[in-house]
Amino acid sequence: MSKLPGWLGQLGAELSRLSERLDERRAESEADDPLLTHTDPARAGKDEAAHADQVPAPPTYAPTVAARPDPVAAIPWGMRVAAEAGWRLLVLAGTLWVLMRVISAVQLVVLAFVAALLVTALLQPTVARLRRHGLPRGLATAVTAISGFVIMGLVGWFVVWQVMDNIDTLSDKVTKGIDDLKNWLLASPFHVTDKQINDIAKNLSDTVGTNTEAITSAGLQGVTVVVEFMTGALLAMFSTLFLLYDGARIWQWVLKLVPAQARPGVAGAGPRAWRTLTAYVRGTVIVALIDAIFIGLGIYFLNVPMAVPLAVFIFLFAFIPLVGAVVSGALAVVVALVTEGVFTALMVLAVVLAVQQIEGHVLQPFILGRAVRVHPLAVVLSVAAGGMVAGIGGAVVAVPLVAVTNTVVGYLRSYGQENSRRHSPPPHGATALDAAPTAAPAPEKDGDEPSPDAS
Repeated sequence: MSKLPGWLGQLGAELSRLSERLDERRAESEADDPLLTHTDPARAGKDEAAHADQVPAPPTYAPTVAARPDPVAAIPWGMRVAAEAGWRLLVLAGTLWVLMRVISAVQLVVLAFVAALLVTALLQPTVARLRRHGLPRGLATAVTAISGFVIMGLVGWFVVWQVMDNIDTLSDKVTKGIDDLKNWLLASPFHVTDKQINDIAKNLSDTVGTNTEAITSAGLQGVTVVVEFMTGALLAMFSTLFLLYDGARIWQWVLKLVPAQARPGVAGAGPRAWRTLTAYVRGTVIVALIDAIFIGLGIYFLNVPMAVPLAVFIFLFAFIPLVGAVVSGALAVVVALVTEGVFTALMVLAVVLAVQQIEGHVLQPFILGRAVRVHPLAVVLSVAAGGMVAGIGGAVVAVPLVAVTNTVVGYLRSYGQENSRRHSPPPHGATALDAAPTAAPAPEKDGDEPSPDAS
């Protein structure tokens, strides 16, 4: 046991000498490579300074190399703004594309609900009037809805009855009209020969014969369209009943789906959008009814067959702005041409143009007024886009959709500006002095000179 302390002392001394040798070797390696990193920042800085003193300076004729800028700073400001706006527009376009795909998948339901909204906008004032006279809500809704649907059904039945009753007379007049048109073309200064007319008739006959399968498939598709139309009509009827009876509660439920911060603005925009839609539907119905009555009377007095069905057709197509008037007027002119001749067709054309001019310059500005403020270019583009997306139904709902959107966007913009002014901090400092009301100048006495600010 007496030798143990001496042995431990020798072991400590050997470890100390080994540590010193390791430090010496580390120092020698660092001296050979002074660019090695050090844990001591001061020592590393001294070594780098010594190494920099050993590097020769570049010659005076060497070109200066500018430092590379930050990549973000190298991109122009306009390009950065365009990129920021671009990816947001891409996200918005993708969202709209997905929404349109969803709408196209349930197109029948969407069109039926939109049709129910239009019918509700037309009938809802009647329900409100009946309720003011003391009728319960359910009874007022039932009376209004049943009366409206019965009237529409009677009009449809009357149109079908008129067409079936006059189909034989129309067929005879069409045959006679085609012969008269052929004789007129032969005697006209256009140098049309009998052979050319026969060739045209033969080509039409061959075209019909070669496309028999296509015509048959179109007929089958027509049956499918009729079934879809009946389904959509039933959906629209049920939706109209519920909207007339419980529209306020449905709107309150929709408001609960809106975020709380945006709910006041949406709650204010909803009634204004409904007033715009109601004004549009009622005004369009009145204008279409006036067009149908006056053009129908003109066709009737000119002895054109099926005047009542043509008037109903003009009334229905008046709900498609611009395009509907052209199509319905062209159909009336064609029927007059093939049944009564060129002179009667020109007279029908004059009647149609006169009524449409009165409609465009007097009726629509007077009846619709400023309730529906949509630029004509927006009307044309919206009707074209709606027709491309959803056919006739899309063309019908395009303009009221644009009108309602215009009203909602305008109200939300005004609401946002008013809200920002209401929550902005009060003016202070020089701004407060500028914004403070100034006292009215004292009245001038007789003989006093006017002040410079008096003017």
